[in-house]
Amino acid sequence: MQGYVQVYTGNGKGKTTAAMGQALRAAGAGWKVYIAQFVKGMHYSELDSLARYSDLIHIKQYGRDCFIHGDPTQEDCDLACNALEEVRRITRSGEYRMVILDEISIALLYNLVDLQDVLSLIRERHPDVELILTGRKAPEEILEVADLITEMREVKHFYQQGVQARAGIEK
Repeated sequence: MQGYVQVYTGNGKGKTTAAMGQALRAAGAGWKVYIAQFVKGMHYSELDSLARYSDLIHIKQYGRDCFIHGDPTQEDCDLACNALEEVRRITRSGEYRMVILDEISIALLYNLVDLQDVLSLIRERHPDVELILTGRKAPEEILEVADLITEMREVKHFYQQGVQARAGIEK
């Protein structure tokens, strides 16, 4: 079965959540799924949930224990570049039917990885691999090659009233 390119972008909540839902659906169909979390190195509840499906879903974080504030460090760049090379091998192999590049748009926004490298990864993936890219501000070049684009738009969010990220909801 041919794989397609899906993009979840926008300022609204739910990009990673949508991708994780796709991973669960794929695992339910017996697919192997690889999730590469760019820029993330902190503990999120999806790590615990997905560990229950470790026979089909592999999730790996390629970030430090904090989100990037200000200019990225050399360590941030190295982690993201290493992630992209590892994911390139994985998407070419066809071992995983679904590959998720969580927050790849943020890695691109911060210039941690090169846009042309991401585009070549998309072009060179195994034809059966369903590829999902998430993150705010997806570049136009990525949107042009996508087969499906969902834009999450923030209309109202409780963090505007000072509600911090909560386990099980935002983290």
